[in-house]
Amino acid sequence: MAQTSTRAARDTGPAGTVHASLTAEELARYGRHLSLAEIGRDGQARLKDARVLIVGAGGLGSPAALYLAAAGVGTLGLVDFDEVDRSNLQRQILYADSDVSRRKVTAAAERIRGLNPHVTVEAHETRLTAANAAEIVQPYDLVVDGTDNFATRYLVNDVCVLLGVPNVYGSVLRFEGQAAVFATSDGPCYRCLFRDPPPPGLVPSCGEAGVMGVLPGIIGSIQATEAIKLITGAGDPLIGRLLLVDALTMSFRTIAVRRDPLCPACGTRELTLLRDYDEYCAGPAAPAELSEIEPSELAVRLRAQPPPMLLDVREPVEWEIAKLPGARLVPLGQIESVIPTLPRGEAVVVYCHHGVRSRAAAEMLAAAGISAASLAGGIDRWSREVDPSVRRY
Repeated sequence: MAQTSTRAARDTGPAGTVHASLTAEELARYGRHLSLAEIGRDGQARLKDARVLIVGAGGLGSPAALYLAAAGVGTLGLVDFDEVDRSNLQRQILYADSDVSRRKVTAAAERIRGLNPHVTVEAHETRLTAANAAEIVQPYDLVVDGTDNFATRYLVNDVCVLLGVPNVYGSVLRFEGQAAVFATSDGPCYRCLFRDPPPPGLVPSCGEAGVMGVLPGIIGSIQATEAIKLITGAGDPLIGRLLLVDALTMSFRTIAVRRDPLCPACGTRELTLLRDYDEYCAGPAAPAELSEIEPSELAVRLRAQPPPMLLDVREPVEWEIAKLPGARLVPLGQIESVIPTLPRGEAVVVYCHHGVRSRAAAEMLAAAGISAASLAGGIDRWSREVDPSVRRY
């Protein structure tokens, strides 16, 4: 059996006590686990005693939460501050159409309790930050990282290393996914693989690049599998290995990841304080010569005469979902070719989904002598703050 550092795996207690902790109803419910020599009654009792924190109740957190609840994990913590949006339903199977606009942790807790009333759900309706991460994570045996942004991913890694709590990592983008187990006593951490957050705007989000809806189900289920193995001591967890999944070719491969002795988190241990990484990961800051326009300001200017010219630099499929009235679609890859056709001396506002591509387009326009501004937060923020009838995705 694999050696783990989870409290649930360490504190077994006398054999009779462990077995007595399972009720007759639980013995019937988990019968297929009890038949497995690698899990059995001891392993099921460990699952019941375990406390697992899932950070992010979205595409990865949904299958992970459902399978861990079904497996009999005694306490599940959920960290999420968002509401259910209709665009979530393509992949976030914790939620139904009737949950749209509800708080995710509220809807998720109801679903989990309905699946298994023996599970205690602890809802943390908040954003994980440097100020609260240690307090939230400390009571748990392990963390399942279901985050979808680099800022929180690095924070989860750092707090797990500092507290000695295993981190079951997963990520998805388009048709590809990854999974691994980080921050164990003898394995690497996420920073051993990726030392620092990527430059702002370099890696698109799932909202920008898209994701195959079933892929988070695959990766989230793998994360649940790894969590169960860590808790019960069964099998060989993904410690020191990164699993790579390509859904288009349906190929799985692993690469070795060793602990980096120079890693500031788990190597040199020079990282002793938690910090927020939003300034590195939220997107590139607009240069001094490039202006951004707030959605509320654009709404006022569109009512004036003459209104600014609107350029939408998203892809045609995004344009079909939602667009601003009067806008012209010019995908980012075509901007340079249409610059000669754009009027000089006329105000231009460029927008995309979240503001990353529009900033790049506005820079190209400004370099060509065209007065351009990027819509801060893109069409998504416009929908949230100005016109809710514009569909979000």
